[in-house]
Amino acid sequence: MASPTLADDIRQKLGELSPAERKVARVLLAGYPAAGFETIAVLAGRASVSAPTVIRFVNRLGYQGFPDFQAALREELDARNASPLSLYESAGFGRGGTDDAEDAGTPDDGTHRGRRGSTGTDSALLRHGSQVFTGAVTATLAELPPHDFEHAVRLLSDRKRRITLAGGRFTHLLAQYLGLHLMQLRDDVRFLPDRDVERTAVLAALNRRDVLVVFDYRRYESDKTTIAALVQEQGGKVVLFTDTWLSPAAPHAEVVLPSRVTAPSPYDSLVPTLAVLETVVAGVITALGDDARSRMQHGEDIARRAGLY
Repeated sequence: MASPTLADDIRQKLGELSPAERKVARVLLAGYPAAGFETIAVLAGRASVSAPTVIRFVNRLGYQGFPDFQAALREELDARNASPLSLYESAGFGRGGTDDAEDAGTPDDGTHRGRRGSTGTDSALLRHGSQVFTGAVTATLAELPPHDFEHAVRLLSDRKRRITLAGGRFTHLLAQYLGLHLMQLRDDVRFLPDRDVERTAVLAALNRRDVLVVFDYRRYESDKTTIAALVQEQGGKVVLFTDTWLSPAAPHAEVVLPSRVTAPSPYDSLVPTLAVLETVVAGVITALGDDARSRMQHGEDIARRAGLY
């Protein structure tokens, strides 16, 4: 399963740091991850502390020295930018091997993927898949920030707000899944158009009553960051669904809901995110109460009259 990021570690240890070390932490978090690749002297200067303070700071995080800290950061970024092909090659898919039922219990850090070797069996792969997906869903829901989850539900159930959803190469499926549910529960739900002229018109009209729900996972798409920034600049709110490494759009989001992406294949899994979406939908239904039921009933009546059921 995916390990916490260095940024997560820094945030968790803020209360244990000295005032000078906290200055280093804030500089790193403000410019994460790029700030972590500065020299000790530059980082110390930006934080207005001494070079030994920077070294003590990385020691507090459990690293033997600054090079050790930067090596861990590079490894994290390699995982963050991993593609299905790189995961395929690093996990040895297609090369054969000895992975079998014993390997089904191997912890997965989000980049290791169980492969089926020449001695593997279908039953071993099914057991491995069960463990991977069960663990990823359980960890995702346990790690979800309650405040962000509750805020997402409030925004999506606020009928004064207009909801626009945007997904990516694969995650457009998740955007459609959530959007189609919301359309049955409330008005003013739409998908960001694909055609340039229509997309431009929608983006230009966004304002303080708008909520953009955006899905962006590793090998992040730059347009998602641009769109999120535009919404924020125009006073709207952004609800971001992403992975544990966090999309570059995260600084522009009002709500960030990260999910594990661990899978038994080289492809990142959407299963944990789907569990989050269905939990969000349950929250929206609860928040809307009888209004949700009335909307659903009206929709079914219209569908029957139009011959759509």
